[in-house]
Amino acid sequence: MTDNKKIRDRGVVIDEGFANLQRWGLRIIVIAAAAWVVGWIIGHTWMVLFPVSIALILSTVLAPPVTFLRSRHVPSGLAAAVVVLGFIGVVVGIIAILTPLVADKSGEVAAGASDGLQKIRDWVTGEPLNLSEGQITRAIEAVQDRLQSSASAISSGIFSTIGAATSAVVNLVLILMLTFFFVKDGHKFLPWVKTLGGRRSGEHLAEVLNRSWSTLGGFIRTQTLVALIDAVIIGIGLAILGSPLAAPLAVITFFGGYIPIIGAFVSGGLAVLVTLVTNDPKDALIALIIVIAVQQLEGNVLSPWLQGKNMNLHAAVVLMSVTAGGTVFGVTGAFLAVPVVATIAEILRYTNERIDDSVSVLAPKQDAEAAEILDED
Repeated sequence: MTDNKKIRDRGVVIDEGFANLQRWGLRIIVIAAAAWVVGWIIGHTWMVLFPVSIALILSTVLAPPVTFLRSRHVPSGLAAAVVVLGFIGVVVGIIAILTPLVADKSGEVAAGASDGLQKIRDWVTGEPLNLSEGQITRAIEAVQDRLQSSASAISSGIFSTIGAATSAVVNLVLILMLTFFFVKDGHKFLPWVKTLGGRRSGEHLAEVLNRSWSTLGGFIRTQTLVALIDAVIIGIGLAILGSPLAAPLAVITFFGGYIPIIGAFVSGGLAVLVTLVTNDPKDALIALIIVIAVQQLEGNVLSPWLQGKNMNLHAAVVLMSVTAGGTVFGVTGAFLAVPVVATIAEILRYTNERIDDSVSVLAPKQDAEAAEILDED
């Protein structure tokens, strides 16, 4: 006698398909709602999360020397104070060295900009545009009238800029204080998490946090090396071309290197633009070639070779994360995007390992192959 339970006609198959679609649709809606709630919370607590995030990133750089001093029986508070103050001294020293350079070359840059504007004026009045002096004058007067009519908006913008500067100073002090406490007492955090979470969850949470910390630290240290190589090569190239702002542009390139792909593009474009203003189109073309060569070196050699060992992320994932972070949270979002995505990827890898451990030995071979493919990516 045929078992009716084993008979599956087209209606049953279609019904099961819609049932699966319904379950997954509800799951996707719940996940999207949870993501929206998380985004809403981050947006409304960004004033707190921003200094904490920057302090954590600084701590990944400053923690190794603090750990070294602590291993030499230096008290944690003293070791943290020495390292943080040393970091502040290095930053202040760089600013003190670059400020006179920029001030001394400001007149030369202004003269170059004036010559560049005159060249542009000569170009627009010649072939093929053939604009008259009167048209150019009227265009300039229109811009001046626009600026004068927007005087109130400019004034309010100045006040908002002052407020932003004040907020930046407060955030800077808060970041430095948080960094000090993180590098001073950070080594006590994981043992506390294990004790708080217990054997079932504490071990997993501590392992995930430890891996995330290692990934974040490796990313920052490696990106620092990549940015330094980019800055040195571009700085030397601009110095050979005789650019008056070679050193400041090299420093800008260094800090821009912390935003993968986009940062190098923007800082390189700025270097080419300044060279065009201060030198001539020929030097600007050479500067463009140098910038493109450095970006190719970074994108095809340095980043895949150095960062591949730490983050294990595809270049498309990096580009999409930087774009999304910059769109939602501006420059800070673009800066924090890759560390956040790398941390999430590390959490997913650990979760995949735990899933693999829980899969039965009698499960189909494809389950094990899926885990191997994920590890290879």
